Amino acid sequence: MKIAVIGAGAMGLRYGVLLQEAGNDVDFVEPWDPSYQAIKRQGGVLVSRDHKNQHLVPVRVFSPAEYHQIPDLVILFVKQMQSEEAMSACSHFIGEDTYVLTNQNGIGSVDIIKKYVPDQHIIAGVALIATVLDAPGKVDFMGAKRAGHTHLVNVTEKPDPFTHQIVREFEKAGMNPTLQTNYMGTLWGKLLMNSVINTLCTLMDITMGQYVSYSGAAQLTRRLIDEGYQAARADGVQMLQSPEEMAQIIEHESSQVNPLHRPSMYQDMVNHRPTEVDYINGYIVKVAKKHHLRAESHELLVDLLHLAEQAQQLKGDPGGEKV
Repeated sequence: MKIAVIGAGAMGLRYGVLLQEAGNDVDFVEPWDPSYQAIKRQGGVLVSRDHKNQHLVPVRVFSPAEYHQIPDLVILFVKQMQSEEAMSACSHFIGEDTYVLTNQNGIGSVDIIKKYVPDQHIIAGVALIATVLDAPGKVDFMGAKRAGHTHLVNVTEKPDPFTHQIVREFEKAGMNPTLQTNYMGTLWGKLLMNSVINTLCTLMDITMGQYVSYSGAAQLTRRLIDEGYQAARADGVQMLQSPEEMAQIIEHESSQVNPLHRPSMYQDMVNHRPTEVDYINGYIVKVAKKHHLRAESHELLVDLLHLAEQAQQLKGDPGGEKV
C-alpha cells in the first residue's frame, strides 16, 4: 500500500515507521520545517523504545510543496489546530481514490477533511499508543512491541474492502486494530479519556500512574466523565462504554499500561507549543452549551490549562514579566 503520513511528530512517526516495517511504501510529508530538516540531515528517524536501543530508521521525507505522488492512503497526524493548514497544503496529492485516515486527539479535523475527500473515503478513530517526540526526528516508542491498540471507524459507519485492507496492514504492523461501526461513540470514548488524563497530568506535571495513585482520582475521574456523558447523550451519541466502564479503562490504562507516561498535551506544554485542550475539554463544553447544559469542571480545566500555557510561555521568555 502506498501511504503518505502528513506530520512527522510522535504519532505520525510511530504509525509510519511501523507500517513501513510491515512492508508498506511509506512517505512522510512534514509541514514543520525543524522536523523536516532534522530527518533530511539524519537520513531517517532516530527511534528508541522505552529510552533504549536508539537506532536510525531510514525514511523518505518531503515538504508539502515537494510531494507529488498520489498515495492510496493519507494519514493525517498534525495537531488539531494545524489540520486546516496541513490539508490545504497537501490537497494537490490527494487523488480521487485516496482515503484519509485520522487518529488525532480531540474532535474537529474530520470536518476539515470533508472539504477535500468524500465521506466514504474518510476513516477516523483513536490511538491508545504511548509515544514521545524527544526532539525533531527523534522518537521514543513507549511499551513493548505490539503494545497498545487502535480503533478505526468509517465516517459512513459502513466498512468497505479498502477499509478492511487497512485493518490488515495495521494488524501486520502490530497496532492491534479494532474496526468499529459507531463513529461518534468511538471518538467520544477517547475524547473522555483525554479530557481526564491529558489535561490533569499536564496541569499537575505528573505521569498517568501518579494521577491514578491519588486518593481522590476515582471521584475526580467520575465527575469529568459524568459531565461528558451528559453532553454526549444530549447530542445523540451512542457511547460504546458505560460511565463505569470508561472509568475502569482510564484506571487500567494509567496504572497498568502506561503508568510512567506523560501525555502529548504535557509534551506540547513543556515545549511551549499550543495544546489541544479546546478540542478536548473545550469540545465537551461547547456541546454541553449547545444543549443548555453545564460542564463546569471541564470549563474550569480549559481556563486553568490556558493559564498554565501562558505561565509556561512567560517562563520561556527571558524578557517576559515573571509572576
